[in-house]
Amino acid sequence: MKDYYEILGVSRGASAEEVKKAYRKLAHQYHPDKDEGNDAKFKEINEAYQVLSNGEKRKQYDSFGRTFEGGGNPFAGGQGFNWDVGVNGFEDLGDVEDILSSFFEGLGVRQKRRTYKRGADIELITEISLEEAKRGKILEMKYGTYVKCRGCEGVGYEKNTSFKKCDYCSGQGQIKETRNTFFGGFSQVATCPKCKGAGETPEKFCSKCNGEGRLKEERPAKIEIRPGVESGQIIKIGGAGEAGENNAISGDLYVRIMIKPHSIFERRGQDLFRSVQTSITDVLLGKEIQLEDLEGKILKVKTPPGFKIGDEIRIKGEGMTGRGDLVIKLEARAPKKLSKKAKKLLEELGKELE
Repeated sequence: MKDYYEILGVSRGASAEEVKKAYRKLAHQYHPDKDEGNDAKFKEINEAYQVLSNGEKRKQYDSFGRTFEGGGNPFAGGQGFNWDVGVNGFEDLGDVEDILSSFFEGLGVRQKRRTYKRGADIELITEISLEEAKRGKILEMKYGTYVKCRGCEGVGYEKNTSFKKCDYCSGQGQIKETRNTFFGGFSQVATCPKCKGAGETPEKFCSKCNGEGRLKEERPAKIEIRPGVESGQIIKIGGAGEAGENNAISGDLYVRIMIKPHSIFERRGQDLFRSVQTSITDVLLGKEIQLEDLEGKILKVKTPPGFKIGDEIRIKGEGMTGRGDLVIKLEARAPKKLSKKAKKLLEELGKELE
């Protein structure tokens, strides 16, 4: 059996103020976070208060009598009763806020509801050469962003300043906003924009940042680009983005690496491709061909037996990384003019190759 008047310890003729006072006392006593707290009892007290603190609900409750069997919701099951339960199952958010505030203050803990904005992320794009992508690079750069104010260490107010109740929200840390729309008026509770939900403001804001806790400056960054980086790859540097308001978390820095096109080499994954001009006779005679790799090192290559014009020669481990190869395509050029002797020799060679 449940009797909401007995649960709160008030008479049936108790005033709204007496009901509220009884609820406050019991909520403090049985709050689950206290040593003698009782979660089930706390929920029961809250249920009773939700009904008896609302004039319409209390009237309907009284019409059903003092007690209800079965332990269920006395107003459930087609009785036409509307439960307007809000955040976390509490109907009257204001009363619950008062209870929680009083509870924490009783423990010597001051509630903080500051909602300072996290700093924004920043994305930068930088171009490097194919050579730099192969060997890696330490990139040092500067970029404009918000940084923590050094005058107040990011808090936004002068050292040892006192605080006063916020005059915008009367110390509540929240304001009620009402918006009129085509469907009617809508109200919502929002964080106070002046005190950021703290309910108080400092007497003296920081003179350098005007209370924001951050200033716009150039910020240096050192970025390690590892060998073999891909074009379009993004490097993340945590906390190197915009500084947050009043010591809030900083955003992150994202650096997108773009690789410039090369005049000789083409990259495909971890492999490098290039063409080499040579003569037909060098190919036929299998002569050694000299060429430079991406970093200017001289490589010597011989055409293998049975090599056909258009075939590729692959040099292992000479690509962008040790896992990649350098792939060479030989482009044989024919002489513009041939002497009679050269023509005769080629005709004899052609017969031999048939």
